[in-house]
Amino acid sequence: VQLQASGGGLVQAGGSLRLSCAASGNIFSIFGAGWYRQAPGKQRELVAGITGAGNTNYADSVKGRFTISRDNAKNTVYLQMNSLKPEDTAVYYCNAPFRSTGGPYWGQGTQVTVSS
Repeated sequence: VQLQASGGGLVQAGGSLRLSCAASGNIFSIFGAGWYRQAPGKQRELVAGITGAGNTNYADSVKGRFTISRDNAKNTVYLQMNSLKPEDTAVYYCNAPFRSTGGPYWGQGTQVTVSS
């Protein structure tokens, strides 16, 4: 399985971005996916996850601002990020299957930079 992430960029605080992660196979609808991020000097952390059944969960720091969703027909998972803050600056990675410890498949990472 290959995961291809895209959609990162530079945005001002308060702005929005949508990240996409396309899979080479039908993995998201069965096993779910997660979005992680890693800021410089910090550990990688789970930002949002969606299970095979469609249940979602979010890190406290992004609740109410980020939304994870998927399009099963396109084998794609999205992360809609609104009201972005400078502390959201990081490299974002998609991951599958969705597990508490992370799955074995990772996208290549996409940089999100939020300016103040």
